[in-house]
Amino acid sequence: MNTLKNKVQLIGNLGQEPEIINLDSGKKLAKFSIATNDYYYNKAGDKITDTQWHNIVAWGKTADIIEKYVNKGQEVAIEGKLTSRSYDDNEGVKRYITEVVCSELLMLGNK
Repeated sequence: MNTLKNKVQLIGNLGQEPEIINLDSGKKLAKFSIATNDYYYNKAGDKITDTQWHNIVAWGKTADIIEKYVNKGQEVAIEGKLTSRSYDDNEGVKRYITEVVCSELLMLGNK
């Protein structure tokens, strides 16, 4: 393994309509979250669903496609890189967030 890469691939469903932000610079940003499910069985033999929510951001042409064609509940495949950042909230408290910066998007399903 010569080169380590920061690469994330997820398939999940949008939990809400994408938020589209048009910046003063002319760039477009799409923000949304997707849910992925994993399953396991507990000691009693019951099937348990473990849902994880992932924050996704997309820029430029990818954001344009998301604005036009992607909706709440739709299944999508995402490829991108994992990033972490911090910001100060309205009360001055430093918050940390981890996001996937989407470089490729594939629309799945019929929603």
